[in-house]
Amino acid sequence: MASSYDAPFEIHVHGDVPLRADVAFDQIQEALKPLWKYVGARTLAEGAHSHYEDEPGIRFDSEEHMLRLCWTVQGDEDFRQSLDEMCMSLNELSQAGAGIEVTFYDVEFDEEEADPETESRDDFLMLFVGPNPGAIMQVQRDLLVQDVIHVMERHFDAAELSGLVGEIDNLFRSRYDALVNSLEIGKPPRGAGGTGGHGGGRKPRHLH
Repeated sequence: MASSYDAPFEIHVHGDVPLRADVAFDQIQEALKPLWKYVGARTLAEGAHSHYEDEPGIRFDSEEHMLRLCWTVQGDEDFRQSLDEMCMSLNELSQAGAGIEVTFYDVEFDEEEADPETESRDDFLMLFVGPNPGAIMQVQRDLLVQDVIHVMERHFDAAELSGLVGEIDNLFRSRYDALVNSLEIGKPPRGAGGTGGHGGGRKPRHLH
């Protein structure tokens, strides 16, 4: 891991993951080990604090059986490997599909002083976890419908968009049928954040 003094990114991880009722804290600590180990912590409790005090960090809501993430770390591109490992582990503990937003904020880029030809290395990932491919596809479908309607409602009434939502459902149904027929589970796809709710220029730090 890059030291906090030369880390080129502030990386914000944000999302709520529903967990099975039988999941214990030790299992959560193990599933999130790639995150707290990345910051050099020895336990989840030690590594759960965000780089920013105004963020709640990593929390387990035992009443709701919900893992709540609002956590920023200073790091490099190698953090992506930690995210992949975390998602694989959370799939085993999740009760339903969930999306996790990850924003890489380029701390070395100064919008005012940078050459007009230079672009920041900001990046946005949408990761998905779930107990099975169907649950993952359901949350992907819901997010896509939300984004498409957000864009299209500028031009059409909501009542006019039911056919469009139906077509989105058909696309996901076809993908799911193909998945079942081929018995290929694979890794959930990751978006680059180009859809309506997530694009639109450079975001201020950890705005969500």
